[in-house]
Amino acid sequence: MQASRRKFFTKLGLTGLTGLSFPSILSAINPKGMTQNDSKWNGLTILFQGDSITDGARTRNKDWNHIMGHGYAYLIASRLWFDYPKEDLMFFNRGISGNKVKDLLERWQKDTIDLKPDMLSILIGVNDVSRIIANENSIETWHENYKTLLDTTKKELPNTSLILCEPFLLPADWAKEKVDAWETVIQEMQVIVRQLAKSYNTIHVEFQEPLNKACQNAPAKYWVWDGVHPMPAGHELMARVWINEVSKKLDFIKNAN
Repeated sequence: MQASRRKFFTKLGLTGLTGLSFPSILSAINPKGMTQNDSKWNGLTILFQGDSITDGARTRNKDWNHIMGHGYAYLIASRLWFDYPKEDLMFFNRGISGNKVKDLLERWQKDTIDLKPDMLSILIGVNDVSRIIANENSIETWHENYKTLLDTTKKELPNTSLILCEPFLLPADWAKEKVDAWETVIQEMQVIVRQLAKSYNTIHVEFQEPLNKACQNAPAKYWVWDGVHPMPAGHELMARVWINEVSKKLDFIKNAN
């Protein structure tokens, strides 16, 4: 095994990820006793950042039963760990329920920079919507804060590949009554994330269109029970979409469909 996995990212960059295959020295069960809280990991590390959708009621200890939460991040990690036990993958979940983009900024050093992930997946925005609607914040400030996150990451972790996920909304439960106002802000955020993904040359994951299509087979509440928080089927959809997009950059990952 090469001395440092990150040398590959330095040499190849995001567009050079295709075709990489990583030999394994550890099993997914981690027999050497390293904990998930360790930043010293020899294989490919993937970090999930965000709010409650990412958090998934994860534990804040070393309990492997719940350490990845119970949402899309867990489904992605469990599937890739199972399918690729020789790839020496490690996943981290640092999503925190209720977080807004400014909250990510405040804890970015400890919960992102210090972990030194090879790949960083970000899904943030839904908790900012109500503040923007109430004029307690602005979409411009949200945009600038998001850019600051990315600029900081690029400066401190120049070899980390970024995965930007768009926030989403479906007309279910309370969101039905607020769908017009909320949809306006969410759509603005989606455009911003799309532009940032292009500007920073990141992997881009869009959830809105797949969710809209899924509503042709079952009502919105089947996928996202209150308009913003996914049902189990919604998390599975997100996991499949995420894996499919990332698989375009990492050849050893097969399409999830």
